[in-house]
Amino acid sequence: MPLLTEFFNRSLSLGAVPVTFKAAYISPLLKKTDLDPADTKSFRPISNLSVLSKLLERIVAQQLLGYLRGHRLLPDLQSAYRAHHSTETAVLKALSDILSAVDTGSLSMLILLDLSAAFDTVNHPILPRRLQTSYGLGVVVHA
Repeated sequence: MPLLTEFFNRSLSLGAVPVTFKAAYISPLLKKTDLDPADTKSFRPISNLSVLSKLLERIVAQQLLGYLRGHRLLPDLQSAYRAHHSTETAVLKALSDILSAVDTGSLSMLILLDLSAAFDTVNHPILPRRLQTSYGLGVVVHA
């Protein structure tokens, strides 16, 4: 355990992920059962990382969430990546708001957006600058 701790701390302090941690076994997964399996666009890649890579990812996620919570940077209604929050709690909140509006005689409108492919449009060179500007996050993680 001390060796892994030293290894992870060094990776975090240098702000670098070892090249071996970036290697993944990629498997194609059919997006929907009714899509044509002969068409490569019907598949999405699933990357399976090493156990050590997943551990480092979990450490970074815990530090990041701790930072965001500590500086009150997470919106109160943010459901993703938070304990005791889920899609169910988000749906219940939306339903409650709609029912409350109906009870008071107000009009309600629900607009739904599919952001499932939003990550594909992220400009990765700009992302570190946005994280620095908006959240005070630097390139190197400090414990």
